[in-house]
Amino acid sequence: MDRGQPHTVALRPLPTTPSPTPTTRLAPSPTGALHLGNARTFLVTWALARQQNMRIVLRIEDLDTPRVKPGVLDLTIDLLTWLGIDWDTGPIIQSHDLRHHHAAMQHLVANRHAFPDTRTRRELEALASPQSAPNEGSHELVFPASLRPATLPTTFTDDAPAWRFITPAEPIPFHDEFAGPQTTHPAQTIGDFIIWTRRDAATPGQPAYQLAVVVDDFRQAITHVIRGDDLIESTGRQLLLARALGHTTQPTYLHLPLIRGSDGRRLAKRHGDTRLDTYRDRGVSAERVIGLVAYWSGITPSRSAMSAADFRSALQLSTIPKGPITFTAEDDAWLLARS
Repeated sequence: MDRGQPHTVALRPLPTTPSPTPTTRLAPSPTGALHLGNARTFLVTWALARQQNMRIVLRIEDLDTPRVKPGVLDLTIDLLTWLGIDWDTGPIIQSHDLRHHHAAMQHLVANRHAFPDTRTRRELEALASPQSAPNEGSHELVFPASLRPATLPTTFTDDAPAWRFITPAEPIPFHDEFAGPQTTHPAQTIGDFIIWTRRDAATPGQPAYQLAVVVDDFRQAITHVIRGDDLIESTGRQLLLARALGHTTQPTYLHLPLIRGSDGRRLAKRHGDTRLDTYRDRGVSAERVIGLVAYWSGITPSRSAMSAADFRSALQLSTIPKGPITFTAEDDAWLLARS
């Protein structure tokens, strides 16, 4: 192991990605069936892409192996098609080719941007200060710079439980096409975050979400990232990784307000069964789901069924509410009325 300080990651804003073919992606994870919140994000992404003649990549993000459920991949593709969503490339299964992710790790380690971590969660909790507790909605502990090793390796080996990225102390600004100017501070909110993880000695390691997204967006020439605003904080981490990997441009970001339950928390099982296949099995049409998304998106003043083609033509960013959107009992009742 070589001694030395990690290389500095340039924090100046990067230009957005120039491309003769603007490209976005649909990136579902087969850890559970699509629900109404997913439908809103994917429909808006698809409609904006088709309005602007973007190429659409369908990427299945299946690296959260313990949570991947059998049959969900096929169901996801079936439900997207049922909604009238199409794509130009894919489905690309993320786990089928990790060569580029390994190469990214070699680059990060060689340039002293990462280090192996053998501590268990219990050990980290014992070392943690009150400020290191997980943020709401996150299972990650804040990993302070004080816990970094005194020496850094220069070769990546897949024999540690985890590898962490050395997070610079500076805040990370970026512009969001929907939410406006944003500034995240990963060093404070998460510290040195995990970018590679290995479950046990018998299982090969895998890139963690933050690294996988950066590598795949780059290799698939993604120019526009459209997703929920719960991932705004992740954008700062991903920009740091991209710059550490030597990327000279960054995607255009657009973060939409989440669909939430009546308690203000993101839509989940605690709010009832909002899975698309459940509604479909109960006789709800795709046009009715799309009509509810259109209502949430400010296209219509009241709930009314709508085709995917009409949604694509009518959607405007300027009409989408800036704040969280609440899924109500009235929304559920309207869907099930089927009239």
